[in-house]
Amino acid sequence: MKVAVLRGPGTLALEDWPRPAVGAGELLIALRGCGLCGSDLAKIADPAPGPPRVLGHELVGTVVEAGPGVTVAAPGDRVVVAHHVPCGACHYCRRDSHSMCPTFKASGLDPGGFAEYVRVPAPNVRQATFRLPPTLPDEAASFVEPLGCCVRAVRRARVAAGDVVVVVGLGTIGGLFVQLLRRAGAAAVGVDPLAPRRELAARLGARVADPASAAALARELSDGRGADAVLLTAADPELVAWAVGVARDGGAVHLFAGGPGPGLPVGLETLYRRELTLTATYSSSPRDLAEAFELLVTGAVVTEGFVTHRVPLARLAEGVALARERRALKVWVTP
Repeated sequence: MKVAVLRGPGTLALEDWPRPAVGAGELLIALRGCGLCGSDLAKIADPAPGPPRVLGHELVGTVVEAGPGVTVAAPGDRVVVAHHVPCGACHYCRRDSHSMCPTFKASGLDPGGFAEYVRVPAPNVRQATFRLPPTLPDEAASFVEPLGCCVRAVRRARVAAGDVVVVVGLGTIGGLFVQLLRRAGAAAVGVDPLAPRRELAARLGARVADPASAAALARELSDGRGADAVLLTAADPELVAWAVGVARDGGAVHLFAGGPGPGLPVGLETLYRRELTLTATYSSSPRDLAEAFELLVTGAVVTEGFVTHRVPLARLAEGVALARERRALKVWVTP
C-alpha cells in the first residue's frame, strides 16, 4: 500500500509499505480521506521530528476486514476511528485527564491516516469507532476528532450562558468553537487578520473583529468587564500576553495549541492579583468524541465550506504548503 512518510524536517516521502494484518477485535479500513490538522503541520516542520512515521488522524474509511469478536462495524461500513484511547481506569482517567493517561499516550493507529489502509487496534475499536449514517458525508465526518477536542476545551474553560468569549484564529477550529459557544449561550467574538475567515465566523454567528478592535468589542458586549474567556487556537507567546489584556479580572485564557519559547510573557503578580486562570486542551476523550459525533450527525454543528482544498496522497506536500501559507482553510487528503 502507499503511505506518506515523514522522513525528516519538512520531508514527506511516498513509499510502499505492507498492508497491515488484523487480529482479534481489530479492523482494517481502506481510507476514504483524512483531514490535514495543524498539529500535523507542526510535526512536519519540527527540526527534530523523531523516527520516520505516518501522520494523519482526522480519518474516514471503509471497513474491509473485521477481526474475530468485532461487533461495532462490518465490512462495507463507513467509519470514523480515534487515533488514541485511554485506559479509563487510572488516576488521570478518573479525573477527566484522559489525554494524560499513559495508555492514551502509547496508543495509536497502524499507521496514521496518510495511507491507503489503516489497522485499528482493539481498544480503539471498542471505545471510539463510529459507524457513519448515509446522511453524514465523509468530509464532515472527519471533523469528529477536532470537534471532540473543542468540546473538551469549552468544558475546561468553564464557559457558561451569558459569557463573552473571544476566539483568536478563525480557521476550522475557530469555526467549530463559535458554534459550540453559541450552543452554550455565550456570545462569541471572533478575531482573525484575514477577512475571509472573519466572514465565515460571522456567518456562523460570531461578532467579528480584527486584532486592533477585538478588546473594545469584548468590553462593549460585556458591560465593560472584558472577556470571560479567551480561546487561543494559534501558538504564539505574544498572543497569550494580548489575551491577558483582553480577559476580565477573574477570567480565563485557554491554550488550544502549543508554541515556541521557554515560557509565557505573563507576570506572576498579574496572574495573582487578577485571579486569572490558564487552561489548555491537548486532546479529547471517547466521551468527547461521542458528543462531537452526535453534534455532526444531527446537524447541530456544521462544516459546510470548511474543506477548501483536496489533494491526493502523492501531493500531500502541496497540501501542507497551502495550509501553512493560510491559503487553505482545511485540506482533505485522499488515497
